[in-house]
Amino acid sequence: MSTISIIGSGTMATAIGGRIARAGHIVEVISRDPVKAKTLADRLAAGATTGEYGTAPSGDVVILAVPYSGAAAAVADFGETLSGKVIIDVANPVNSDLSGLVTPHGSSGAQETARGLPADAHLVKAFNTIFGQVLAKGTRLDAFFAADDPQVKARVSTFIESIGLRPFDVGGLQMAQTLEALGLMMIGLARNGAGTWDFALNVDIG
Repeated sequence: MSTISIIGSGTMATAIGGRIARAGHIVEVISRDPVKAKTLADRLAAGATTGEYGTAPSGDVVILAVPYSGAAAAVADFGETLSGKVIIDVANPVNSDLSGLVTPHGSSGAQETARGLPADAHLVKAFNTIFGQVLAKGTRLDAFFAADDPQVKARVSTFIESIGLRPFDVGGLQMAQTLEALGLMMIGLARNGAGTWDFALNVDIG
């Protein structure tokens, strides 16, 4: 059992926090709004705590569960307190009408967010290809992730598996560009061909 910190208190923070708590980990919820942080912590399993926004998270693994528009500011607010941490970025950097990505050509939201982290922090892209309402159901799903450091990858893979998901390493952090494009494709599929947000992508290995 370990402490996992979550920065954010919205839909994804709730969905991921619920899975983490049910898996037996301790969840620390951190939000700009302390009332929202306490409300979410109270909804989770006994033992969930809240942290003070902008101070060092208790967990060595930190889920950055804020919209992409607020990710850079959140990272700046925590600054050096994220030194040595594994930061899991879950955001899809989509524009206001959900029709495209807002990231610079040749980069990703994850890579842009990583620029603001301390040099010894490790950013991982994960969970952006699973809709919150599907993640919250607790069923076994495939979770794609991208990161550069092999040891960090192994650690994140173990964590993902511990919360009932099947981890799939898709490569280095540059692959976050592909994962975010996949997230956008899923949004388009939900709004058009599928007609529902209640679906997930899974890998069928023959």
